[in-house]
Amino acid sequence: MSATTLDPAEIAKFAAMAEAWWDPKGDFAPLHRMNPARLGFLREAIGAHFGRGAGRRPFEGLTMIDVGCGGGLVTEPMARLGATVTGLDGAEESVKAAQAHAIEGGLAIDYRQGTAEDLAASGAAFDVVLALEIIEHVADMYAFCEAAVALAKPNGLVIFSTINRTAKARALAITAAERILRWVPHGTHDFEKLVKPDELAAALLPLVADAPVGLSFNPLTGAWKTSEDVSMNYFLTVTKPAV
Repeated sequence: MSATTLDPAEIAKFAAMAEAWWDPKGDFAPLHRMNPARLGFLREAIGAHFGRGAGRRPFEGLTMIDVGCGGGLVTEPMARLGATVTGLDGAEESVKAAQAHAIEGGLAIDYRQGTAEDLAASGAAFDVVLALEIIEHVADMYAFCEAAVALAKPNGLVIFSTINRTAKARALAITAAERILRWVPHGTHDFEKLVKPDELAAALLPLVADAPVGLSFNPLTGAWKTSEDVSMNYFLTVTKPAV
């Protein structure tokens, strides 16, 4: 893995917004609104794969890494569900914000600044690798996918979520959300860096990804839910073969 996945412009963009990570009405408000649906999907997918049922801490004994963790909006819930979680991000400011919030909440989370490829090169491996809303911000999609899979243990899960590169996504996620409604800062997303499900699946070959699962927004209720519609946001999951 010789290529770097860090895009300095993207790192600087999110570093500048780091203080807003835990403000539900701030720059990351869309992620706060999306989080219940994201967490519901993750709990179901991870629970089904590892045979974990209901309960307050169903992921007890599982190790996870949240790559591109930002301020820890998903990292913290995974820790509360019992997993031993590492949060990784390229922006020092985001890592500091995540650490401070975890301490405030009494959570023991191993937050680190760095890259997926460097951590993979160290031999670290996890039962679950989360790469949520990050693939569209990396410098090299193929290098990032290689590193994400390398970070998974045999029979481990790698779960991506991102925005599809469609006309609908351009209109709603960029033009409307950034330029009209101002839900997120202008320039948060570059349409040309968005990734289609088949492109992401191809980058993961020879592993075979599951069918993508859509994540849809209802503008009338302001709620997100999983669906068959992948024209906007979607999840893509791949399992690393067991040895």
